[in-house]
Amino acid sequence: MSPSDGPAPTRRLELVCPAGTPAALRAAVAAGADTVYLGFRDETNARNFPGLNFSREELREGLKIAHDCGAKVLVAVNTFPEAGNPDPWHRAVDDAARLGADALILADIGLAAYAAKNHPGTRRHLSVQAAASNPEATRFYAEELGVKRVVLPRVLTIGEIAALNAQIPVETEVFVFGGLCVMAEGRCSLSSYVTGVSPNKDGACSPASHVRYEETGDRLTSKLGGSVINAFEAGEPAAYPTLCKGRFRHMGRASYLFEEPTSLSLVHLLPELMAAGVTALKIEGRQRGRAYVSQVVTAFRDAVDAAAEGRDVRVDELVTISEGQRDTTGAYQRGWK
Repeated sequence: MSPSDGPAPTRRLELVCPAGTPAALRAAVAAGADTVYLGFRDETNARNFPGLNFSREELREGLKIAHDCGAKVLVAVNTFPEAGNPDPWHRAVDDAARLGADALILADIGLAAYAAKNHPGTRRHLSVQAAASNPEATRFYAEELGVKRVVLPRVLTIGEIAALNAQIPVETEVFVFGGLCVMAEGRCSLSSYVTGVSPNKDGACSPASHVRYEETGDRLTSKLGGSVINAFEAGEPAAYPTLCKGRFRHMGRASYLFEEPTSLSLVHLLPELMAAGVTALKIEGRQRGRAYVSQVVTAFRDAVDAAAEGRDVRVDELVTISEGQRDTTGAYQRGWK
């Protein structure tokens, strides 16, 4: 469907943008983000990398900056607590609520219960890592744990999202741009096998401390935890080494095992997402710098406003910052069927 196929939509989608650092938060808000999401500088969030994330004082300052501009701040406490040691996760929930976060993004069912019991006045969103993708699961989180929004896994078509929205009592949020995880929405074990660091518990997929690049003649080899992930010829763009997007040799032929390094981009599908009943659009990229954040948020701000007003949505300016300078709609349209 295009804007010319029927009456112009009037509901404006909420634009939820990454803030991996205080500088990125300021850039996102200045570029027109309705909402930013971030995490604390520890294993309680799924982007636990050196140089990223927020201290408690930085969150306090970030909340003021965002709120002064009319934007909201969501705090991701979206890894799974270590057995027998829930205290870091409880502290993250307590501190985010105490400082005035607009919502918590939670994945673990026990942690969601803790937040509901101890901070009933703080809004709760369900992380994509909880992988709730059907009416029964979604209603459970809403009815039993007071979840108000579900971030949907990137395995549903737009038609399936529309059908789900017709049956559930909560808002839905979908990823529309950035890195495309091909695993079960962050519940990846591949990185754990080769690095010993778990994306689900430690919050680090393919940690930089385990990444190596080696030059041999004109070839550049990328390694993760001692395992060769890819090899690039002279002049060929070298992607960051993650196992799910590695290139491997099988029966004499080198090819990508799961998916080539490309970015998810749904900017041209915003009218369809509006019609499907989606509430919010999520941009991936807490590991990105403020210049990237500013450029992407500016482009999506224009696109969201255009879609709400029934105008044509521009898509070309995002291609240059897509991974591999190529993009995909992933499962949202399932063009391979």
